[in-house]
Amino acid sequence: MNPRKILDKAITEGRGKLLEHEALQLMEAYGIKVAEYGFASKPEEAGEISEKIGYPVVVKVVSPDISHKTDVGGVLLGLSSKNDVVKGCETIIENVKARQPGAKIVGFLVQKMMPKGLEVIVGSTRDQVFGSVIMFGLGGVFVEVLRDVTFRVAPVSFEDALEMIDEIKARRLLEGYRGQPPVDKKAIANIIVSLSNLMEENPEVYSVDLNPIIAYSDKAIAVDARVILAPR
Repeated sequence: MNPRKILDKAITEGRGKLLEHEALQLMEAYGIKVAEYGFASKPEEAGEISEKIGYPVVVKVVSPDISHKTDVGGVLLGLSSKNDVVKGCETIIENVKARQPGAKIVGFLVQKMMPKGLEVIVGSTRDQVFGSVIMFGLGGVFVEVLRDVTFRVAPVSFEDALEMIDEIKARRLLEGYRGQPPVDKKAIANIIVSLSNLMEENPEVYSVDLNPIIAYSDKAIAVDARVILAPR
């Protein structure tokens, strides 16, 4: 999908962020591989999508009013049948009504649950002095607890991206450990460069958070994308 159409729709509707499926569409438009997904407006449609994607799947609520989906019971993991997905969506609706009444539910994101790999994070924000700043680090609890991250000012070249990957303290985890194969650093570097290009070409985007990206020996797949638009 054209990045311009995705961003213009959100801006026209007066939203400060992209919806979950819109954020994934924007990543795809810049060549960033994401876990297979589909958007459903109703539980029954979510069930149909899950059949096409294959199991297990994750189901997430899509709402412009909910910032932290897990806190309101808006995420269900490891669903393994069409019936589970339909019932799961109905459960999410009840959870949201109970925990954040008044929140508008646009629909549901149905997404392939990816096999275990090494979680990393790539993000970006706009600094008043430096402009677009790109960040890389280990994902999941590592980024929250260890703060083991590195930064570059955009534009970021492929060589810059590889340097970023090798700068974190825990880089040895990327090179294989306890029988795990090394991850595909080039695939991660391509995501870093793509995000740099996205920020350079779209001043309406204030920040992007790709966490987690699951890195494997032959690829890197973004599972979650959060896109905040610049204040207007």
